[in-house]
Amino acid sequence: MTTTTRYAFDTDTASTPVGEHEYAIDLSRRWTTMAGTANGGYLLATCLQALRREIPQPDLLSASAHYLRPGVTGPARIRTEVARIGRRTATGTAVLTREDREIVRVLATFTDLAQAQGRTFESGKAPVLPPPERCVNPLESADWSASTIAGQIEFRTPEVPGFFRGAPGGTTSTEFWLRFADGRQPDPVALALLVDSTAPVVFDLGVSGSSTIELTVHIRRRPAPGWLACRVRTNHLINGFHEEDFDIWDSTGALVAQSRQLAIIPADS
Repeated sequence: MTTTTRYAFDTDTASTPVGEHEYAIDLSRRWTTMAGTANGGYLLATCLQALRREIPQPDLLSASAHYLRPGVTGPARIRTEVARIGRRTATGTAVLTREDREIVRVLATFTDLAQAQGRTFESGKAPVLPPPERCVNPLESADWSASTIAGQIEFRTPEVPGFFRGAPGGTTSTEFWLRFADGRQPDPVALALLVDSTAPVVFDLGVSGSSTIELTVHIRRRPAPGWLACRVRTNHLINGFHEEDFDIWDSTGALVAQSRQLAIIPADS
């Protein structure tokens, strides 16, 4: 008898058709932030999983999400619309609502990454990190139990960042390994969650919180199985708003995802 593993990501992003271009989902409590709200990457992934059911191309290429309100866990609806289906790409939109209030709007384009070909040039390089088994788990240095997403994602860093130890060090860039804690391997839609799955690097400036306003993710290749090498950086915190750039390389050293988000920090930070 063959046993099929149901991973948390697949279970918690799956929705049920309830009408034409409309899906029902129960937003899970397994992907919340320290503020108790649903993680933005998780909300984006739920929209993408619904939209991909209506698009023939198999792989996410690009997605942009605008967050209108905090995502509260519980019953929700996703409305989708296909804007265009072309030979190489297809584009559609998804709107996630909770109690008839819009939470997030998503515009996404899909393609078949296995068929992508053409000129390639890359100047960026993957982080040079010790193997994951020689790195440390920074979550062991602090109580992050209020953030349930911390239990779904596994991290390894060369050393523990200052803010995890209660001593922010002013660092605005960090590199580390990550993967799903339950062993699920990454795919393009999962990468859209993973680029928003870590504590913002701006925390090392002594900031107490950060809420995403807009998140854009670009998928460059289908990722190979294994640990993902990541580089995150924030260069500008201006009038309470900051960007965060997040790049991911797979276990073969290939760049597989890039993202940029604009976020806002609490007024008292």
